[in-house]
Amino acid sequence: MISVEEALGKILDFIDILEEEEKPLLDCLGQVLAEDVYAPFDVPPQDNSAMDGYAVRAGSIEGASYEHSKVLRVIGEVAAGTVAKVKVEPGTSVRIMTGAPLPQGADVVVPFEATDEVDRKRFSLSEAEIGICCSLPEGSNIRRGGEDIVEGELVMKQGRLLGPTELGVLASLGKGKVRVIRRPVVGVLATGDEVLDINQPLLPGKIYNSNTYSLAAQVLSFGGIPRLLGIAPDNVGQLSVALRRGLDCDMLITSGGVSLGDYDVVKQVLAAEGDISFWTVRMKPGKPLAFGTFKRNSGKRVPHLGLPGNPVSSMITFEVFARPAILKMMGKRNLTRPTITATMEDLIENNDGRRIFARVLISSREGSYFASLTGPQGSGILTSMAKASGLAIIPETTKEVKPGTTVEVMMLDWDKAQDS
Repeated sequence: MISVEEALGKILDFIDILEEEEKPLLDCLGQVLAEDVYAPFDVPPQDNSAMDGYAVRAGSIEGASYEHSKVLRVIGEVAAGTVAKVKVEPGTSVRIMTGAPLPQGADVVVPFEATDEVDRKRFSLSEAEIGICCSLPEGSNIRRGGEDIVEGELVMKQGRLLGPTELGVLASLGKGKVRVIRRPVVGVLATGDEVLDINQPLLPGKIYNSNTYSLAAQVLSFGGIPRLLGIAPDNVGQLSVALRRGLDCDMLITSGGVSLGDYDVVKQVLAAEGDISFWTVRMKPGKPLAFGTFKRNSGKRVPHLGLPGNPVSSMITFEVFARPAILKMMGKRNLTRPTITATMEDLIENNDGRRIFARVLISSREGSYFASLTGPQGSGILTSMAKASGLAIIPETTKEVKPGTTVEVMMLDWDKAQDS
């Protein structure tokens, strides 16, 4: 048996960042930028109004107040998306909408509420003039051209993770397509004579194939593209055929067939048609875990993770090993989940010197975190995983965690954490 760190290190040492691809902007959400992006123009392109109001000269409204308004002639109106055809001279104004380019000559925008526009409409007074009821310094309520981005500026560096804000910035530069690191295609194969497809009737001695769906969902949630390879029985020949169907994937993941049973054949196939790097890890759940490679006809090797068949073990080993591998393939730099320190509220015993990943529900009270077990911790109790907001990590050398002891918790789902 090897340690969790040694196992993860062997996996990540083999994994390479994938190739680039050019895609429509919205399709790039969650991917890593593969090019430096420079600004082709200023953003905003020109001075524009930050308010609905009147564009004027600051000198024309000096000393204005609600008691002594300054009356200016209205010489035009400009909406967002249009350009004023008049120049603002002393004693004149242009009615302007938010985002509209500032007319030539104007250096202040007075908001509607600081004028007598409402009263003029109410009392049917001339709208060819406007009363300004405040004095504002030059530049007030104006967004300057280039105040966000300057032409030629390096706006976004290669390696940036593209979230909603990044997509918005790229859109402001007119970038309809960008180059990103492509998403990995991950083949997911369930194994076992006892496993049935969810569309089949349940038979005695059989179980439904939950692993494929939980693992494929994990692949999706971390940015990969799952390819479902079906179910392979505990037969070396049929398993080999099923695995060959996925050799064009970037990674192969199987569930089941990696322990010491007579019918656990994944290791046999891996030994016969590929290479095995390791097949047991000092962790609980998840001790039977195989990692190796299969060779394509091209000679390139495809990484293969053989996860345990028990559904909780399968999901936890995916979290610890497959998730970082997928993120690295996508060019992401932060491969770890956030962790917190919490006070354990239940007893956890560690009798066999393995690192325990205990399913816990996190609650927050008076500024501190507390962790409680989600119920029985058997590796076949998938509902205990569904209830978990995190995994409490108990070191190999810790024999017992008593209530009140602080533990490190790898957070899985903050939405499941509870506030008291």
